[in-house]
Amino acid sequence: MALNVKYPHSTGKAFLIYNEESLNKDHPLFGWYHDPKIKGIVQHISRSHLVQDLKRYLFASLYTNIFNKFPRMEDYRKFGEDLIPDHDNAESGKFNDRFRVQLPDEPATTVTSHISKDGHYFIHYDPVQCRSLTVREAARIQTFPDNYYFCGSRTQQLHQVGNAVPPYLAYQISKIVKDLLIIPDEIN
Repeated sequence: MALNVKYPHSTGKAFLIYNEESLNKDHPLFGWYHDPKIKGIVQHISRSHLVQDLKRYLFASLYTNIFNKFPRMEDYRKFGEDLIPDHDNAESGKFNDRFRVQLPDEPATTVTSHISKDGHYFIHYDPVQCRSLTVREAARIQTFPDNYYFCGSRTQQLHQVGNAVPPYLAYQISKIVKDLLIIPDEIN
């Protein structure tokens, strides 16, 4: 029996208009992310991937959907040697979690600048999409507002996101520091 699944016919868009009804206005950071003036999001294009990596991404996202955890290297072995990367370090044990799916309702792993090199540690949870995260998705994890634009190539953009201090964290710290630095009128 064949599955009747419609796969996306694009890799995203430089500017993607969103449907107002689809916005999660109850999200605690909605006011931080959302800019009603732009009516969409920018830099939401996935990178191209090798076919072998796409197989691993599909396996990883399906596995994660079934078991609610991302697979380890031994799980790949159970389902076929062709899923194991042809790298010396694949057998070293140092990269047991080399292909990590970001769970939709769990805190994401730390976004590092390595995301610019490959997306193996930042796989989208939806098996239909079968890809790594886009610049905008990584930026959302890092709490960049949707109206923040990254310059340069996609690799440079991902590097910028991965090297950044999360803006919302910086904002929260700055509020605390500001409150500590305000001198009451009685002291003046």
